[in-house]
Parts: sequence; structure tokens; C-alpha cells
Amino acid sequence: MSIIAKNLEDVNRRIARAAVKAGKTPEDITLVAVSKTIEIERMREAYNFGVRNFGENKVQELVKKVAEFSSANDEPQIGNFDEKPIWHMIGRLQTNKAKIAAESASLIHSVDSMRLADELNRRANSTVNILLQVNVSEEATKAGVNVESVEKIIHDMQKLPNLCVKGLMTIAPPVENPEENRQFFVKMNKIYIDIRKVLYDNGFTFLSMGMTSDFEVAIEEGANIVRIGTGIFGER
Repeated sequence: MSIIAKNLEDVNRRIARAAVKAGKTPEDITLVAVSKTIEIERMREAYNFGVRNFGENKVQELVKKVAEFSSANDEPQIGNFDEKPIWHMIGRLQTNKAKIAAESASLIHSVDSMRLADELNRRANSTVNILLQVNVSEEATKAGVNVESVEKIIHDMQKLPNLCVKGLMTIAPPVENPEENRQFFVKMNKIYIDIRKVLYDNGFTFLSMGMTSDFEVAIEEGANIVRIGTGIFGER
């Protein structure tokens, strides 16, 4: 068994355990494999072992990989490549790349301002699915809207006809002990639940939080999308 296959087996086992602890099923959790800087051959290997969602940080790399992954491959594959991957834009997005990102990604996780939302809405040729990024840890160097602004910004985004806000995303601080981030995941889940009650129907469904170092705690506290790179592909 390859290293990627072994890593995925471990990650999926840990996702399943955390999901059960949270009163969910493993199928309730979407695993996004963070594939930034990962060559297409290793991504195809992850695909062959069940990965269907890939997350990219840079628009140029996203566009390139969408094209490469869709190209013909003469080598026999375990997976059915007629089932297309789902592409996520998870990195910080500049307004001048909004149109390209909207055309390439099924879900943009990193919408962190009304300015970016307005640009996506203006540039879109069809509905763009987004998550609002929240700076729940209130770090000065981190992107995302502040907690107090979430409800108003979502109200404003509702008025944009080409956007569909599907949920929230946050990036917790890098820590050695994942328990240190539990407080942020608890806070984020409360915001998510409150917004669902007040503003949305069942279309507001995603809470993206948790990475390789803390995804189990994130799932226990409400995450239903986790973004895992190192845990699958190893150190870059």
C-alpha cells in the first residue's frame, strides 16, 4: 500500500471516529484534500483511493490542475474518471482573479469582504457558491471578517443575485495541542447555528474548519468540511 493510501486510511478512520463522537456519520463530513504544490500524479493517486474534493490556494494553480486532471490518461486507473473532481478555492482571493476563480471552483471558501463578494457577483456568468471567511480567533495577520460583522455582511450578500452563501469558514491558529483551538471551533459553530436559525433555509449548510493538526476537534465541535493536506500528502 502506498504512503498516500495509508495516510488516507488513517485520516478517514480518524474522521469517522470524530464524527461518531459528534453524533454524526462519516458521510456527513466532506474531506477536502489540500493539493497546493502537489503534482497531478499524486493527486490522481489520492483520487484512486477515494478523494473527490481538492482544495487549491492559488487561482493559477487551480486552473492548471482542473485542465490537467481532466486530460486523457493512458494509464489504467482504479477510479472512474467520468466522476469529475470537485474543486475548492481555499486560499486568499484577489478581486482581479474573481472571475477565473468563479469559473473554476465549485465552492470558494475564502470570501473575506463585501468588496470581493461584489466583484464575484459582478463577474459571474452563473451562480457562485461561497463561504464567508470569519476571523474567529481575531488574529491581526489573518484574513476574514470579524465576528460582530458576520450577520450584517451575510444580509448584504443575500442581495447579490449571483452569489449563494453556503456557509462559513475559518482558519484557526497553528498550535501543537489541538485542544487549544477547541474554543474557536465552539465559537464558530455557535455563529453558524445562529445564522442558520435567523437568516437561512437549508441551503446554508457548510461549516469549513479544521486542518491536519486539529480536524478531529473541529469535527467534534460542528465542522462538516475539513481541509487536510499534510495528513494526506505528507510534508511539502
